[in-house]
Amino acid sequence: MKIEIRTQDYDPWHEISSYQQQMSPGSYGATAVFVGTMRDFNEGEDVEAMLLEHYPGMTEKQLETLGQQAITQHELLDLLILHRVGEVRPNDPIVLVAAWSAHRKASFDASREVMEKLKSVATFWKKEQLGEGARWVEKNTPG
Repeated sequence: MKIEIRTQDYDPWHEISSYQQQMSPGSYGATAVFVGTMRDFNEGEDVEAMLLEHYPGMTEKQLETLGQQAITQHELLDLLILHRVGEVRPNDPIVLVAAWSAHRKASFDASREVMEKLKSVATFWKKEQLGEGARWVEKNTPG
């Protein structure tokens, strides 16, 4: 399992390919991937950029716990979670969850569950930069 919080932009497809190369060929039968990117709108307004903040140390522990739970519950072979912090712009990748398992159901279920818990449990704060001013995001968008 690999979990990282990143301050720089990344290519999720390169990250998946690179990480998967360390796995034994033929050791998994399914990979489910979720990539969340920044959109340029929220709550009826245009969003130019967003500042993502986290609680260093605590956020990583929360993600580690989520990851370990998913691996155990869904019998995953491996799991990759990457999350951006700092300033992001529209179309920038924010979060990547990739789950490897023997069969598709476990990978699909685990990746969705990790994302849903990440959005509701992990300590990330979002401040949107609008055309006129800025605002803190008070609630997450529904799944």
